[in-house]
Amino acid sequence: MTSRRLVIPALILAAAACVPTALSSQARRLATWFEGARLIVGDRTAVIESSAFLVEGDTFTWVGRKGERQPPAGATRVDLTGKTVIPALIDGHNHIGLVNEKDGSNTKANYTRDNLTDQLQRYAYYGTAATLSMGLEANQDLALSVRDSIIPNAAQFLTVGKGIAATPMAGPPGDARLGIPYGAATPEEGRQHVRELLARKVHFVKVWVDDRDGTVPKLKPEVYRAIIDEAHKHGMETLAHLSRTSGLADAKDLLRAGIDGFVHTVRDRDVDDEYIALVKAHPKVWTGPNIPGPGETEEEIGPLAETLPAATIAGLRKPLAQRAAAGNPPNALFDLHCRNLKRIHEAGMTIGVGTDGTGDGFGAHQQIEYYVRCAGFTPAEALRSATSINARVLKLTRMGTVAATKEASFVVLNANPLERITNTRKIDNVYLRGVEVDRAMLRKQFLAGTK
Repeated sequence: MTSRRLVIPALILAAAACVPTALSSQARRLATWFEGARLIVGDRTAVIESSAFLVEGDTFTWVGRKGERQPPAGATRVDLTGKTVIPALIDGHNHIGLVNEKDGSNTKANYTRDNLTDQLQRYAYYGTAATLSMGLEANQDLALSVRDSIIPNAAQFLTVGKGIAATPMAGPPGDARLGIPYGAATPEEGRQHVRELLARKVHFVKVWVDDRDGTVPKLKPEVYRAIIDEAHKHGMETLAHLSRTSGLADAKDLLRAGIDGFVHTVRDRDVDDEYIALVKAHPKVWTGPNIPGPGETEEEIGPLAETLPAATIAGLRKPLAQRAAAGNPPNALFDLHCRNLKRIHEAGMTIGVGTDGTGDGFGAHQQIEYYVRCAGFTPAEALRSATSINARVLKLTRMGTVAATKEASFVVLNANPLERITNTRKIDNVYLRGVEVDRAMLRKQFLAGTK
């Protein structure tokens, strides 16, 4: 299972205008002084082994070493000796709202404020500060309303609005998803949809370039070229979904057409030298690979059992046992993704993190573990992909690092992820926008009424 605000400067201003009371009340809170933790800043800055940092309102106002400065009078002091602090994670690709995690149903009727809130709180529980919904907004007005909200104990909701496919039925398969995307059969239809998204203050435009194994029409090259051109005219960016049948050929043409990013890596075959040359020739293009996991391990199922119904957990353990009985055979699709991610990483492509998740909130931890396990990333590189790199490519200027003036969203861990990347799952506390997430309350809430 590879389960998690998308804004430009104008959108940031719009969102801030919507929540002055919440932000001003944060600013009035007493300062909190944290000290003693190993601090992984989130960029290439050296680790601070015995750190101290000051949070005032929703902002880091000072970050340094313990002993370099004394806490201000009246500040609350939090001793983090023996802990490790990392920036809160960011998920650059999800499809939340359609699945109900409590009962497992998958339907457009699930796309409500309550269900979106539930899933954003699941992301917060696992240390994710922001998560980008990638084009499957069953109620676009509701999605945009949630985008401009601050929800307690919840990650920020980002959205690209509705994505664009050749027809509304030619986007991703599944009854819950069919009919949601915009359809664009002509260049002018594609341009009009970009203008509609612009009017909704959306920055990224999602396109599906996929014929679903020949079962649906594929977005035509002249149409996605028009979409990319129209987006660029308005300072917007276009992100492409790649297919499992013609991804390499389509990715080459999309790079030549001026695409800004890929929300999958090439996944139909191994990339070739021509593709690597195109990647190097387009250094601003980035990707969120969305590696499809080879199946949950017990180390992954354990944290998920804190928030998912027992029946769901039993369903995850069944294939685990079946794989073990079969000798844990290799997974060809997983291995292909790993090989291609390794090659583009070595070529210098910017790699963020996207999970393609549907709401459990845990996927970012899985993705970065795959990066290290099979694609040659160091733990520090994988962490940067999920924090500072994602913040940069998604234009989240106050997120992604633990540094003065940045948003005080961070995770306190009981072990060091630079020693073992799966230690990101050993969460002690999560703080979003300067406030501790009530994880105990959320656990009870997630499991209430489930079986």
